[in-house]
Amino acid sequence: MARYRNRNGLPPTRQGRSRGSSVIATCVVLAVVAGAGYWGYSTLLKDDASENPQVVEATKALEGFLGAWQAGDAARAAQLTDTPDGAQSLIKSVMSNLKPSRTEIKAGEGERKTDTKVLIPFTVKMAIPGAGDYSWQSKANVVETGKKWKVEFHTEMIHPEMVPGQTLALNSRERAAILDADGKELRAASLVGVVDPQTGKGISGLEARYDKQLAGGAGQAKSVVVVDRQSGQVVKNLTGAQKGGEGKPVRTTIDPKVQEAAADALDGVTKNAALVAIDPTNGHILAAANMPSGMNRGLEGRYPPGSTFKVVTAAALLKQGMKPSDRADCPKFAHVNGQQFENQNQFTLPPGSTFRDSFAHSCNTFFVNSRAKLPQAGLHEAAEAFGIGGSWDVGAITYDGSVPVSTSDNDKAASTIGQARVQASPLVMASIAATVKEGVFKQPVLVPDAVRQKYEAPTRLDPGVVDSLRDMMRATVTIGAGKALRGIPGEPHAKTGTAEFGTETPPRTHAWMIGYQQDRNLAWAVLLEDGGSGGHDAGPIAAKFLKKLTG
Repeated sequence: MARYRNRNGLPPTRQGRSRGSSVIATCVVLAVVAGAGYWGYSTLLKDDASENPQVVEATKALEGFLGAWQAGDAARAAQLTDTPDGAQSLIKSVMSNLKPSRTEIKAGEGERKTDTKVLIPFTVKMAIPGAGDYSWQSKANVVETGKKWKVEFHTEMIHPEMVPGQTLALNSRERAAILDADGKELRAASLVGVVDPQTGKGISGLEARYDKQLAGGAGQAKSVVVVDRQSGQVVKNLTGAQKGGEGKPVRTTIDPKVQEAAADALDGVTKNAALVAIDPTNGHILAAANMPSGMNRGLEGRYPPGSTFKVVTAAALLKQGMKPSDRADCPKFAHVNGQQFENQNQFTLPPGSTFRDSFAHSCNTFFVNSRAKLPQAGLHEAAEAFGIGGSWDVGAITYDGSVPVSTSDNDKAASTIGQARVQASPLVMASIAATVKEGVFKQPVLVPDAVRQKYEAPTRLDPGVVDSLRDMMRATVTIGAGKALRGIPGEPHAKTGTAEFGTETPPRTHAWMIGYQQDRNLAWAVLLEDGGSGGHDAGPIAAKFLKKLTG
């Protein structure tokens, strides 16, 4: 029986299979093509979104807002939002509180949510003094209202960790205090120094020297926090815990009563001035007052000491065998290789005057004419017994004096009266008086816990020299230039000084007075920059200081 065949001569079943496979293959191809077309369409939509006029306009609006914020112009930024008053208030608060030294805010790629709303992420980076670099990410809705695109303002948009009623601020790590000898907060501005209000770090004085100890170690001094705008209470710490532990106080040797008396003595002084007081028994610095406050000229200043240095010169002469009772002529002038030296106001002392008299009245010509009794290094070696020229470990920055070996006869002549290259600080001169009182040099100390190695003088004063110096310093008060201290209780001993400086004619002068109290452990030095004469100008300041202490 003949079988049925199709037009191509193929069996029906085989033909059916072939047609079905073709349909399936075609569908698969269409599906693949359709898939490729959808993927391409989606990509095209995405690309179109970034170039969409709505996204472009919204991004421009946000960038204007971010640029104004970055520039710190809260008012201009606020005008680009839908709530200007609220936006201006918060942005101004954030920028005023953080006080960034550098701000960088950049917008990301926007996403169109509706025909009138675009969501755009942005990143804020700030360099904040005291807190370091800090950055965060946020996002903003930009909406079209009245054919204008404006930033939709809300608190979370400024920082996602905030809610309405909050702002960003800086929280300072609490610093420990600098204390006086009684354990109370030290009241001596030039000693304490200054803390930078922006960085929270000490930038001068003891605040700078002991910054890590006072702050509790290394690390940033401040952290960025979220605070309640009404109460100021910290709600959240954004930059994490600070490195280091709790700050430790710095205890000084300053006696608050002596410090107060020193400050009162300088009150009303119109020249730069300093008053330093120390305890001769241990070198503890009891007071260091400066007028005006700021530079600690009492401990760090470098000045010619003038005739107060005659204590050292007298020690050198006494060591060579002179006695206070020896004759000591005091003419109007002394000449050294064409250089003329004279006494203040060209005074003279009567014939028969003694070494004690010339010291008490501060006769320059006697000391200049006595230079031949001293070896070339005589003053340098005498100064060593007073600790001058060493490196003092005080616990603070100090200038410890300099008395170079004389290089010529004129140099030695000027050095005998505290001029030429002789330099000292008020601390050094107070220490000279303390050495006479104690009989031996005791290195000054301000922060005992910080002192590793006290300086020891390489030589000591002979007991006979010490006794003679004490006698002559007392005579300065009773019969000499230190008359401003007469009648003050406690048997004050002193030496006045008028130190020339500069190149003017006649020369300008610093006024000095140093001394100690016989009845208590107190030695002191007064300096009045460009202040006239020791007895006339520095003397009354010293008297005011001692009267305050003695009641």
